[in-house]
Amino acid sequence: MRSQLVRGDTLAVIAREFQLGELMQLGDGERKSGGHNRDSILADAVEAIIAAIYLDCQDVEKTRTLVLEWFDSRLTQVSPEQQKDAKTRLQELLQKRGLGLPVYTLIEQQGDAHALQFEVKVRVDVLKAEATAKASGRKKAEQIAADQLLVKIQEKL
Repeated sequence: MRSQLVRGDTLAVIAREFQLGELMQLGDGERKSGGHNRDSILADAVEAIIAAIYLDCQDVEKTRTLVLEWFDSRLTQVSPEQQKDAKTRLQELLQKRGLGLPVYTLIEQQGDAHALQFEVKVRVDVLKAEATAKASGRKKAEQIAADQLLVKIQEKL
């Protein structure tokens, strides 16, 4: 459940709730490319704020209390099924049926260093099934592709 709560997407949502993007000072390139709204930057900002709060008050319990307030409504919404990401669910499904492991391939990486886009393909040869996805991070693209492939193969199984 912890990984579900502290992943980048969730932290970025919290950052948006606090409107951190509008408060951040970014370099010209980041500002022009929309960095103030990029999930990874927003998530990093939330993590930095948590660290700064801890360093300022030097009290882990006070920090924990404050952070728990931020996550309070999310704690009741996390279910056990949400705990596993798409890559894990795909791998477990395939192994359960003795179908081997999925194969992930980086098809393309393009864009400037501050705005990279990754295209990834995941395939399961024995099922002759594959899915492709693009995202701003390789792991994120792999997750999206795995999720798409899960939908495809569940129809076959």
